[in-house]
Order: sequence, then structure tokens, then C-alpha cells
Amino acid sequence: MSQELFSAAQSGDATQVKSLLNAGANHATADEAGETALMHAAHGGHLAVVQLLIAAGANVNAKSPQGWTALAKAAYNGETERGYVEIIEVLHAAGASLDERIFFGITPLMLAAGGGDAPVVEWLINNGADVLAANEGGRTARMMADDKFYVDVINLLHEAEQQLGVSVDGSCSSTRGVAKPQVVNLMKPNTH
Repeated sequence: MSQELFSAAQSGDATQVKSLLNAGANHATADEAGETALMHAAHGGHLAVVQLLIAAGANVNAKSPQGWTALAKAAYNGETERGYVEIIEVLHAAGASLDERIFFGITPLMLAAGGGDAPVVEWLINNGADVLAANEGGRTARMMADDKFYVDVINLLHEAEQQLGVSVDGSCSSTRGVAKPQVVNLMKPNTH
């Protein structure tokens, strides 16, 4: 029954998930990779399934052996090339941590920034994700966005860093405050 639950969660079949849960399927069971049905549903952006699993008592902070959480899975899906703000909102409201780290010290904000997902980055910043967090290699979310020239994401993170007192050279002159980013244009004006 567990494999059926994973399949239904991956495909977003809320009716099947509800039926399996009612028949006694265990929402806490992990697959061979150590991932739960909630992680699968979050990764696919299946809101109704995520809500059903949370209502059934699924642990929103459960971690796979690699450190993946449902919120990290929702932050960026490389297959669909996007994250899912609506899933992150529901998970966070249910108590999911915004800054839980996966392998190599990567946070959900870093995942979204590295994937260029501006709406997810903006939501995470506005809801208290640690903008200045660095992974085990010393890299921040903005550095990851810089690597791929995601201008919208860079602008959001740059503004949030400035509001936290980080200067252009990366030094910090004040303590952390609440960041409420506004997109700024860092592009040079057209001189034609």
C-alpha cells in the first residue's frame, strides 16, 4: 500500500491518496530513498495532496537521509524548472522550517535562487528565510543566482542584503533586521 501512496502523491491524485489513507496507508512511511509521500507531493506541486497528508498528521519536518524536507522539495523542482509558493505557504503554516539544510548545507532559499525562481525567493525572504546563510562552501543564495545571471533573483537578494546592512563588497555593518525586498534594476542604462 505504501508504493501506491507514493505513486498517488507523485501524480497528484488526491482522491486516491484520501482513499489509501482511509484504508490505513501510513503517511510516515519512507520509500527506498528515504522520502515520504509528503515530499513527493510537495516536489510535484500537488497542493490538495499536501493538504490531505498534513491533515492526516504527516511530519512537515521529516528529513530524508540526504536532508531533504518537503519544503526543500517544493522550493525548486529541476524537472519543472520552478518551485511552488503555495506549497511552501501551507508547509510553513503547518510548522515547516524555512532554513532546514539539505546536503552540503544548502537551504530552500539557495535552491530557489540557484534555479532562478523569483516568486519563491521573494516569498522566502518576506517570510524570514536567512538571506545571509552560507552553505558548507561559503556560498550564499545571491552567489548562486549570480552564477546563472538570474537578474530578478539577484535584485531581490541584493535588496534584502542591503536592508540587513550588507554593503556591495559583502561586509556587514549592522545586525539583522526584517527584509522586505523591492526589485531594483542593476542593469546599465541603454546608451544607444
